[in-house]
Amino acid sequence: MAQRHPRLHPFRATPGRTLPIAVAALCVVALAPSASAAARHHYTPGAEGVGDAYFPLEGNGGYDAQNYSLDLTYDPDYDQLDGVVTMTARATQDLSSFDLDLSGMDVQRVKVDRQKADFKRRGQELVITPHKGLRKGKTFTAVITYGGVPQTIVGSPIVFGSPYGFLHTPDGAFVGDEPNGASTWFPVNDHPSDKATYDFEITVPKGLTVVANGLPDGRRNGNAAFSRRSAATAASTYKWRERYPMASYLATIDIGKWDVKQGTTPGGVNNYTAVDPVLLQDQPDAVNFFYDTTSEATDLWSQLFGKYAFETTGAIGDDARYNGEPLGFSLETQSKPVYSAVRSTSTIAHELAHQWFGDAVSPERWKDVWLNESFATFAQWYWSEKHGGATVHDQARTTYNSRPFPDPAGRPFWSVVTADPQRDTMFNQRVYSGGGMALEFLREKIGDDGFFAVLRTWYAQHKYGNGTTEQFTALAQKVSGQDLTQFFKDWLYSPIKPDLPQG
Repeated sequence: MAQRHPRLHPFRATPGRTLPIAVAALCVVALAPSASAAARHHYTPGAEGVGDAYFPLEGNGGYDAQNYSLDLTYDPDYDQLDGVVTMTARATQDLSSFDLDLSGMDVQRVKVDRQKADFKRRGQELVITPHKGLRKGKTFTAVITYGGVPQTIVGSPIVFGSPYGFLHTPDGAFVGDEPNGASTWFPVNDHPSDKATYDFEITVPKGLTVVANGLPDGRRNGNAAFSRRSAATAASTYKWRERYPMASYLATIDIGKWDVKQGTTPGGVNNYTAVDPVLLQDQPDAVNFFYDTTSEATDLWSQLFGKYAFETTGAIGDDARYNGEPLGFSLETQSKPVYSAVRSTSTIAHELAHQWFGDAVSPERWKDVWLNESFATFAQWYWSEKHGGATVHDQARTTYNSRPFPDPAGRPFWSVVTADPQRDTMFNQRVYSGGGMALEFLREKIGDDGFFAVLRTWYAQHKYGNGTTEQFTALAQKVSGQDLTQFFKDWLYSPIKPDLPQG
């Protein structure tokens, strides 16, 4: 994620609604399990969180999500989203009940393995009780029918008060979920430690287009029923598919009017770039700018870090505003980052480096977020050097010299611990440029060959999965053959300004 600019925004009220629900009566006779079966299987509820210290209720225990199928209808005239989400998952314990994360929205009904399931709401938890227990190792489906007006998250100190999550734009929606916005618009196991593949089928009024993760998988036109309209309306349905595991905060559906350019990078990677035509009024070359920069950066990082992990690269450039004010961030949504305006080439390079560090390899815990942001910052510095700017060596030292110690009042930097920055300062500059310095000084300590071998090995070993700081530091020590204990203590684990390495 590009560093967000601090800006406070008032909360925008959104209309409520009453959902008409027609439910057919169904009589089900379930046989009680035998006494011997009950003795063998002691069914217990799944945990209501994965135990992340920063977000105790994010994610859920007792199952491993495999795939989400999102069949959604969005009506921008009313900010209304209705849909059916099907999660395919594998039970990791004998489950009597399990949770999904869902903030707001109205749930109509839930089925598990085609049978009606009981459910209740408790804060952000959607607690689901199947008609019978789910045995450990069983693959099951949970189908949730729901709707409402997704609430944009505003005022959070985590992102300096900037709005994020599902953002309602003049012509549709702009979605950037990091760290916990996915559950504001669909039920999900909302933690990066549980990745899944995604299928999207999004219906919108005719004239609008949907861009989502992965590759397009078909389109059809016809009439559709929108819950707040009295009659069927001309509509279009867009299908997208992300075939590779994805953390929930990287999911996006961006709805509006787009100028699209498709092709392949010189290195042979699909490139799907979509830009809001409003941006062309001030920058007529915006489509080619996003497309060309994306192609160049994708190929550069492929050469430096390892083969690109996904089926497509790309960009989604929107004229994204909240209460009329431009948004101040971009985000590395998987396979094609979202940009809330036309951004610099270095920002595009930063977001695309996240496709390796953050997307293909995601943090196991949110305290490990430096494994995303520091790596993308180092890559951004490397990009600048390759394009005639200062060397990474000099950029790291300029950053070091610009930060006094102790920290000035109200400007924390050195006091933030890179490898455990705490929830409300997890996107502090110490995690970005501070960690970027740490990586450059590691490079100078173990040499170019060793350093880039560490990055490539890290990516290859953890691709499509997750990693922790402890795993990274152990790998660096193994590859380099050096004792790096004190180095990492100073640069990753201590709230100090370490001595500047010589050189």
